[in-house]
Amino acid sequence: MTNRPMTAQPTKAIRRWWGPAIAALTATAGLTALSAAPPGHAAVTQARPPQLGVTAAQRDAGEPIMAVISIKSQQVTIYDAAGWILRAPVSTGTTGRETPAGIFSVVEKDKDHHSNLYDDASMPNMQRITWSGIAMHGGPLPGHPASHGCVRLPYDFAENLFDKTPMGMRVIISPDDAEPVAFSDPVLFAPNADAIAAAPGRAEKLAVEAAEAAKAADEAKKVGVEAQRSTVALTASLRKAEWLNTRTDAELAYADKVLAGARANQAKAEDFKQKASAKAQELGTQLDAAKADAKSKADVAGPPPGAAAAREAATLTASLRKVEMLKTRAHAELADAEKMLAVANANLTRAEDQKQKAAAKASELKTQLDTAKADIKSKLDVAAAAQSAAKAAEAKRSETAKAARDAKLALEPVSLFISRKTQRIYVRHGIEPGYDLPVRIRNPDKPLGTHIFTAVARTDAGLRWTAVTIDNGDDAKAALDRIAIPQEVLDRVAPTAMPRSSIVISDEPLNRETNYRTEFVVVLNNQPQGGLAMRRPANDLGRGGWGNSGFLSGFFGGFGNDSRYAARRVGRDYYQNNYYQNNYYQRQW
Repeated sequence: MTNRPMTAQPTKAIRRWWGPAIAALTATAGLTALSAAPPGHAAVTQARPPQLGVTAAQRDAGEPIMAVISIKSQQVTIYDAAGWILRAPVSTGTTGRETPAGIFSVVEKDKDHHSNLYDDASMPNMQRITWSGIAMHGGPLPGHPASHGCVRLPYDFAENLFDKTPMGMRVIISPDDAEPVAFSDPVLFAPNADAIAAAPGRAEKLAVEAAEAAKAADEAKKVGVEAQRSTVALTASLRKAEWLNTRTDAELAYADKVLAGARANQAKAEDFKQKASAKAQELGTQLDAAKADAKSKADVAGPPPGAAAAREAATLTASLRKVEMLKTRAHAELADAEKMLAVANANLTRAEDQKQKAAAKASELKTQLDTAKADIKSKLDVAAAAQSAAKAAEAKRSETAKAARDAKLALEPVSLFISRKTQRIYVRHGIEPGYDLPVRIRNPDKPLGTHIFTAVARTDAGLRWTAVTIDNGDDAKAALDRIAIPQEVLDRVAPTAMPRSSIVISDEPLNRETNYRTEFVVVLNNQPQGGLAMRRPANDLGRGGWGNSGFLSGFFGGFGNDSRYAARRVGRDYYQNNYYQNNYYQRQW
């Protein structure tokens, strides 16, 4: 659905488009009376009877600004900037299925619509005013309320009206007769000619800046992603280098331990060799002395030896043999000691070599680790700078996009809704949700009524306004005087206000039908709403709501009894996640 600007056009520039239709209707007006039709939306298969009561103003018609429907008189009146341009009879909802009284707008149009609730009934030239199923469309007019909640229009009237009404046109349904009257008040928007003249150029400029900021943000994001990606490989390399460095340090510590053990073993072997050598040398000396002693005694005794000499010689021989055995053993121990020393020396040499290699490897890996740390620090600094730049670019994108959006919306009519129920003021441009603020209302316990103030045309002094009242309370001026519109709101919207801008004041809260695809929807709760109540709310998502826990709380806050229902556009994900799951777009009649 497209919400195109609803700018009033000069009447001289618009052809008189109702002439042929009215001529055709009035030519047959006296021939046949309007026949009664059964209640409901059943399609009429017989020839359409001529329909009485359609009248047109005898002047060139401008683009319609609003439609005012009187439930009491069963009549619709279409208004342009200069006043009424067309009137026709209607048939609203029957008892139990009453057409709700309130403030609506055209949210969808379908030339050949069929009901999905009432046996595929034909609803030609349908103009929807609620997503739950209330609409204006061609249908039989029995002369009294007969529909299931919709507003039936004369067939030819509906057909001719269909192409003339703009999307977003306000539709006011009043329980009694109501009409717009000229209205002026200092509180109403006073646009600034310079601001209006500058608005299109400003919107274009900001749109370019927003596009450039978006492009810069995308590029900065890519740079940031690439920088981050480059640090991932470096981080892995750094971790590997740290692991290798840790392992090499362990190897070096082990080599030191092995070397220390080898040195200890070498020292033990050296000591053992020295002791073995000293012992062998001592035993050698003892053996030599024993031999010399034995020889000396043998020379003294002479031959033949006596028995005593023989015994002494035997003792010396045994002693000599013992010394020789000890010497032989000592030399064997010395040989073992030398072998042990050789092994210890070899182990020491090998341990020293292993330590040198481990130390060299540790030194090399430490250098690599230091280099890797320096490299990754540099890359991390670059990545951090890139991410910071991307964040700044994204913030600028958001800022410029908002500024561009606000500048674009400044080219659209603005709507304010002031609710005594919530004591807040809500601002939006067309169907685009805006913001809301608290509003001060004098004597807040006293009813205000429901009033619609509409800027219908430009004047030399600013804007020409009308007021429509559809619910009693204060009169329009008294109600407006009781409200202190925040200066912040006036400063933002008044300078570029244009025709079709409006201010709505009501005792009611926003109705649950208000969502991101509608203008403000306000329903009079003191009037029957059977035709609306029987329909499933189009935006009952079964999640959150208008309250603080719902995803609309940032825009609308809480709306009293209607706080269960809400919907707001939150981007592409909203459509993807909710379109089918929640039947949000199911349209019922």
